[in-house]
Amino acid sequence: MTETERIAKAYRELESVAAARYDLRNRGNQEVLAERRTLTRSLLDRAGWIPFGERRVLEVGCGTGSELAWLLTLGAAPDHLTGVDLVPDRITAARYAYPQFEFHVGNAERLDFAESTFDLVMAITVFSSILDRSMAAGVASEIVRVLRPGGGLLWYDFRYNSPANVNVRGVTARRVRELFPQLDGRLHTVTVIPPLVRRLGPLTPIAYPVLALAPPLRSHLLGVLNKPA
Repeated sequence: MTETERIAKAYRELESVAAARYDLRNRGNQEVLAERRTLTRSLLDRAGWIPFGERRVLEVGCGTGSELAWLLTLGAAPDHLTGVDLVPDRITAARYAYPQFEFHVGNAERLDFAESTFDLVMAITVFSSILDRSMAAGVASEIVRVLRPGGGLLWYDFRYNSPANVNVRGVTARRVRELFPQLDGRLHTVTVIPPLVRRLGPLTPIAYPVLALAPPLRSHLLGVLNKPA
């Protein structure tokens, strides 16, 4: 099995448990998403990205398109939003849900776009799923290639390994720098360990901010990394 086939198989298998695991009726999941989007909005606003206007955005590993759709709340133009994913069923669902966006089935090692096409590329829990270092380097290289000078990479991913999932591997800040030596920007620790916060129940609004004060409990990295103009 190739690395691409392994990743696609892992994503398909995840679909059977994802609905329950990431159910937004769970208060912990609500808090995780709200915190991430609040910080993302703040980082993009400080960088002068909001409103997005006519900026072009690509999401690598777009799934069913919900992250791209959130950019509409930041003023993005629907016809300037593009997604790529390995799993055909995800792209079928994305096209149905968001027909105004552009979606492609494909391997991000070979993005079918010209150099400097996009102002922003999003990689949200993508690289933690790529266990093969050469493939990860190839995807990173393609992201930098299609990113215009002065553009940015929006990064969000695990920094810890998951003992419950052998198909993912944490990506440390050092590893991000190895993958993207051409890009500059700060990475922030964020997201209290999800399996923990999903169990907080009615205590979530009080407990989550307290737990978030402890850096070791923040399991992800989030940041906007910029390509020099």
